[in-house]
Amino acid sequence: MLNENIKSIRKSKGLSQEELAIKLNVVRQTISKWEQGLSVPDADMLISISEVLETPVSTLLGETIAETRADDLRVISEKLEVINLQLAHGKAARLKAVHWFLVSLCAVIVAIFAVIIGFNSPYLGWDYSHPETAVVGVVFHAFEWLFIRIAPFVLLGAVVGACFTRKKV
Repeated sequence: MLNENIKSIRKSKGLSQEELAIKLNVVRQTISKWEQGLSVPDADMLISISEVLETPVSTLLGETIAETRADDLRVISEKLEVINLQLAHGKAARLKAVHWFLVSLCAVIVAIFAVIIGFNSPYLGWDYSHPETAVVGVVFHAFEWLFIRIAPFVLLGAVVGACFTRKKV
């Protein structure tokens, strides 16, 4: 079993007996004897072989290579499935957060429009001879001017975005 495992793992790694022998600091004939089952490596050499072949010692000693690969594929596929589920949950959570952000943005824009319409620009009747009142009035006027021109486009985009994200939530 050990001899077959050493040989099959060495070949799967694309190593010749000579290359493996050089990495282990032994002669090629030693590798040949191990692979033919004429001798076995000692414990220290077995650890060195597992390090060079990047394979667990347990695999070298008895687990068949095909079983390990099948188990590895199963474990990897299970891990990938868990990762895919986590990514899907994360994407759904982000989509839901974007949806509610867009809905909130729509509500805020509508509320600001209602406030502007309800107060009917009260700062226009202010006394602008006082510097504080003049500055506040200009700031309110600039906000209202920008808001009235930009908010409809933002509201339209937010409504469309909320509709698109709602379908996927």
